[in-house]
Amino acid sequence: MMVRNWIAACALGVLTVAPAASAQTHSAAKVDDSAIKSRVEAKLKSADSLKNDHIVVAVDNGVVTLTGTVHSEAQSLRARELAKVEGVTNVENKLDVDSATADAAKGTAAKTKDATVHGAEKTKNATVHGAEKTKDATVHGAEKTKDATVHGAEKTKGTAGTVGAKTKDVASETGEVIDDAWITTKIKTDFINEDALKGSDINVDTNNHVVTLKGTVATAAGKTRAEQIAKTTKGVHSVVNTLTVGPQK
Repeated sequence: MMVRNWIAACALGVLTVAPAASAQTHSAAKVDDSAIKSRVEAKLKSADSLKNDHIVVAVDNGVVTLTGTVHSEAQSLRARELAKVEGVTNVENKLDVDSATADAAKGTAAKTKDATVHGAEKTKNATVHGAEKTKDATVHGAEKTKDATVHGAEKTKGTAGTVGAKTKDVASETGEVIDDAWITTKIKTDFINEDALKGSDINVDTNNHVVTLKGTVATAAGKTRAEQIAKTTKGVHSVVNTLTVGPQK
């Protein structure tokens, strides 16, 4: 009798404990789903490519269900991969792809590509055009420099010739520069000391080493002598003799 009562008590204890254990298992499953949901949501929020998308996460007995809208098929696949955290037995991806946004993104990418290609072509054309302009400018500058050099050389040559003609006799015996004034003074001095020109009235004018004689001499010999003196004076290139023979006025 005592043995029978002990067995009955044990059976009653087992029946009492079993529901409690079942309740604890069910509670643990709920905690696991909640933890899984938190982990999945955290993973989705940390993904830069999904920050602008609206994704709803639901978990039931380890099965994750994703609903909402993303902007591309690639984002949908990315969300599904991120949802496979520890404890997940399956992922049901019910995300919708916003086709309008996807098409706009494709159009933007195409436009960006076209703009890049067009910009590259413009840059290439500008570079070639700039190189051609630089080449033309260099050639033109070289031609101008060459012309200027030749022209300068010709001017220098011409100037040197003129200066050389004017300063053929650069100095007199006293070291003075032989110019028009010096020639005029020298000829007048020689006329005063010449006996054949006594009583003559002669005007001497010198321009660029060309001497012009004007006035009156007493004799034809005096006219000839005056021209001879002028021609033999240093620095004189030529003589214009307009002297007249006659009495002094």
